[in-house]
Amino acid sequence: MNLTRELIESTIKSKGYNWFDQKDYNLNIVGVRNSSTGDEVTNSFDDKITLSYKVDGEWRFHSFDCTTDPGRYWVENIMRVEGVACLKAGQYSGAYAIGLHRGKYDALRQQRNVTVYRDSNKDGCYDLDDDNTQTGLFGINIHRATARAGKTSTQVDKWSAGCQVIAANEDWNEFIEVCYKARDVWGNNFTYTLIESKDINGNI
Repeated sequence: MNLTRELIESTIKSKGYNWFDQKDYNLNIVGVRNSSTGDEVTNSFDDKITLSYKVDGEWRFHSFDCTTDPGRYWVENIMRVEGVACLKAGQYSGAYAIGLHRGKYDALRQQRNVTVYRDSNKDGCYDLDDDNTQTGLFGINIHRATARAGKTSTQVDKWSAGCQVIAANEDWNEFIEVCYKARDVWGNNFTYTLIESKDINGNI
């Protein structure tokens, strides 16, 4: 996906979501789920997390390889009887704050309700059924995969049971450093928006 800030911004606004353009480090954290794979469990980091924000009044934009879907391991080995979680596209205002992921390292932790699909049939496809959703606090965090400096994870596997996970360690470090700066300006409160690539103006 060849994303730009302009494409992300126009799509967010077309959906009626909030777009933050006032002052520096007012972060727009937008995940883009790869619609081209349909409902297949690819077990790949084939989605994107983007950051759009201003510094000294000038826009900056980053796009990081990630997964917005659970990995194959948790699809096949569900932790809850209701099924594995897959975050529903939408804007989740103030739903995240910097805190420890699994007590180990700083990430964006879920602090307010989000809505997830539940998939329990282990058929290798995500069941994105609006009749089978839950809303609540499920630990759907935004975090990294590998902790190894300079390395990039290539398969999702156990890295995500519904979390939004950045593949490359260097990308993660860049992401969280921007979040620290935003926290210093705006406080420890982050909005996350998830969209589908098919919804992007121009259809990436």
